[in-house]
Amino acid sequence: MRLLPAALLFGALSCSSPLLAADVQVQVLQDKLDHPWSVAFLPDNQTLLITERSGQLRSWQPGKGLSQPIGGVPKVWANRQGGLLDVVLAPDFAQSRRVWLSYTTADASGRAGGVVGYGRLSDDNRQLSDFKVVLEQTPKLSGGANIGTRLAFDRQGFLYIAFGDNFASSSAQQLDKLSGKIVRLTQDGAIPADNPFVDRKGARAEIWSYGMRNPQGLALNPWTQQIWESEHGPRGGDEVNIPQKGKNYGWPLATHGIDYSGEKVPEAKGSAVDGTEQPLHYWKVSPAISGMAFYNSARFPQWKNSLFIGALKEKNLIRLQVNGEKVVEEQRLLDDRGERIRDVRQGPDGYLYVLTDEANGKLLKVGLAADASTPRG
Repeated sequence: MRLLPAALLFGALSCSSPLLAADVQVQVLQDKLDHPWSVAFLPDNQTLLITERSGQLRSWQPGKGLSQPIGGVPKVWANRQGGLLDVVLAPDFAQSRRVWLSYTTADASGRAGGVVGYGRLSDDNRQLSDFKVVLEQTPKLSGGANIGTRLAFDRQGFLYIAFGDNFASSSAQQLDKLSGKIVRLTQDGAIPADNPFVDRKGARAEIWSYGMRNPQGLALNPWTQQIWESEHGPRGGDEVNIPQKGKNYGWPLATHGIDYSGEKVPEAKGSAVDGTEQPLHYWKVSPAISGMAFYNSARFPQWKNSLFIGALKEKNLIRLQVNGEKVVEEQRLLDDRGERIRDVRQGPDGYLYVLTDEANGKLLKVGLAADASTPRG
């Protein structure tokens, strides 16, 4: 495990107390998953739902292993970054059995976009029925890149959807399009009356915030009750943001990255631009961050007040120590595995459950050694 120094590439971090270098233990629970993308826990605290990007939704249980594909999942367009993507449970899942999915479809021209909807999971976890499409990203702009489509519910039951810019960067600033936006809906898929652009002509009423590039993580902060978002920059400039009502998060006008060519992003006016929000945290050199989860368990006290984020290019699991709305320390946990990390979730047992984005993808259970998880000093 690797602790980064207090001064990172983007600037200095302060820390109220040094982190302890603890032994990380990793158990492989399942392998041979086809590019798994997301994982969600059912209320029995044992069963997991796992999406595979090629279009399968499966369940996994200890002692039983991986299920056959669950029936009733909509057909997806699986190409490059597209396919079957996020899975989350409705807040009232115990009563409704409602499972939300995000995925991609394409039009006749081959352009793709994100789709979000829900179905009812059968009591035996084998079938999804009455699937309803709630929202479709239009116009479809993507050739398979920058699709995003992470999902998260807040404590009030509102659903947040993070849509990528579809590699059409200017669309992130255009309020008549859903690309490059955070969208907010009710848990039934309706548009809340207090969304910021409900009464603005020419703007999509679903939009909560805009100016996002390629969101890859979305999670509810359990201490502040705010939704946090992580996204890929272009070449450099990966970000963590707290998307707030009606705010503009800059892309492509403001970025800490550069174009893939090595030149300045054509539309960029700098790293800080009037009328746009600065990220809470950013990386000058991109780890290619992915799914994320806050840690709110007493099992491993050293991980208290942490935000865990997967890294695809860097092939690691990043731990950010959080103090309010500040990141005060950064740590790498899986230096030696050499696998792309797509998603991370805290399990009900206090362990982290991690998906690797590989053709033979894995479900990992990550914790600390017994002696390392005991508070010291």
